[in-house]
Amino acid sequence: MTAYPQMTAAERTAEYACVQQKFEELKARNLKLNMARGKPGKAQLDLVSDIFGFMNKPEDYVSDGIDVRNYGDLSGLPAAKRLFAEILGCQPEQVFVGGNASLQLMYDTISKACTHGMLHSPRPWCKEPVVKFLCPSPGYDRHFKVTESFGFQLVTIPMTDEGPDMDAVEKAIQDPCVKGMWNVPKYSNPDGIIYSAETIRRIAAMKPAAPDFLLMWDNAYCIHEFEGDYVEFPDILSECAKYGNEDMVFEFASTSKVTLPGGGISCFACSEANMAYMEKLLTVQIISFDKVNQQRHVLYLKNKAHALELMKRHAAVLGPKFRAVVDVLEREIAPLGIARWQRPKGGYFVSLYAMPGTAKRTWELCKEAGVTLTNAGATYPYGKDPEDSNIRIAPSLPPVEELEQAIEVLCTCLKLSALEVLGV
Repeated sequence: MTAYPQMTAAERTAEYACVQQKFEELKARNLKLNMARGKPGKAQLDLVSDIFGFMNKPEDYVSDGIDVRNYGDLSGLPAAKRLFAEILGCQPEQVFVGGNASLQLMYDTISKACTHGMLHSPRPWCKEPVVKFLCPSPGYDRHFKVTESFGFQLVTIPMTDEGPDMDAVEKAIQDPCVKGMWNVPKYSNPDGIIYSAETIRRIAAMKPAAPDFLLMWDNAYCIHEFEGDYVEFPDILSECAKYGNEDMVFEFASTSKVTLPGGGISCFACSEANMAYMEKLLTVQIISFDKVNQQRHVLYLKNKAHALELMKRHAAVLGPKFRAVVDVLEREIAPLGIARWQRPKGGYFVSLYAMPGTAKRTWELCKEAGVTLTNAGATYPYGKDPEDSNIRIAPSLPPVEELEQAIEVLCTCLKLSALEVLGV
């Protein structure tokens, strides 16, 4: 098939008529399909629902001599700390275990920076005239909304195949108003990029002008391969410590897509000095998070090796879904020269770059045909994609047969919007 940009005007007009007819046929199906968020599908939830059968004996409620049903132990069960530390590659004393949502811990960290300042802050961030935050983009919309909600100025940093553009980062952090940076370093959301060793080294070695610069390291997909073997990843805490930056970083992780998103556990990991500072603030806020659930996860996941075996079972469910998406794109869209995309090996998304100026129109057409996608532009600060190009596809929730229908709609809408821009 001839690529759309190389077609004559008459050829594009004829193609548009065919694609428009296909679009009307798809609308007539009255579909209601959702690929907006990276939710595990029912098969994955069923896979791990036996977790609720792991606490049926009196001794199951005791961990390291601690009755998990009672108050106390603010920073989490020692066994849960050991579990997260093994997975992340850090030390148990650097881990704080929370509730089901790492996003809550991220929000709380930013909030405390605003109300009290970080460990090395000259004053709380709310007393700064301007606070800027670096946002590698495309990135995770909920990250951006957290810092936007506090009135920070969000600074877009381009993503490369090796992670954030570090030349741009190193230039930006010379401004003392730049107080931090978001990161999803392994299988980034949405591109599925693994930060390179050199990128991680340059991040760990940064010398920001702000003494309280906050590296938000959201390692959400640290064990989330769905194709190929597990990829080892450096411990960012020890990497930062090599350059005297041990207090610069807070790392976050959770079991949201390992066990149950609505009933998992999460953590942050930081230097021991940061831990003492945060515990002092948190002890006013909460006595402890749900230690019963922490113990349940310790009994269920056991250790990193056992958790990785579970993730292989998740991969058996997820892999075919991602392959279905990419295979259809390569068959239907690649020959047309109107979009490009990543073929990720882990994480939860496929990042598609449509022809500039067509992402919002594609999103609107998909909605009209009964397919819900993440809002066009959501992967950029303030929801503004400068090229109106990026579309985040979340294949995890629908079963494969529904996914194939949704991608058929997406491909048809990509064709229509591209032809409209090219002129018909």
